[in-house]
Amino acid sequence: MDYSKFEQLKKKFAKANTDEKVSLYVNTPDLTKDQYRELLEMYPKSEWNLLDQALW
Repeated sequence: MDYSKFEQLKKKFAKANTDEKVSLYVNTPDLTKDQYRELLEMYPKSEWNLLDQALW
């Protein structure tokens, strides 16, 4: 995903509730490994179990 679109996604991700964050993380196409990592750093660590469940 290009830089400007990713910056928009990060803003949306930052404002989203946990369910929306999971959906954005799981359903956004064309992210690079580094972009996934950056979003993961913004995701609350206490809720990683929900993200893990969504990925399986």
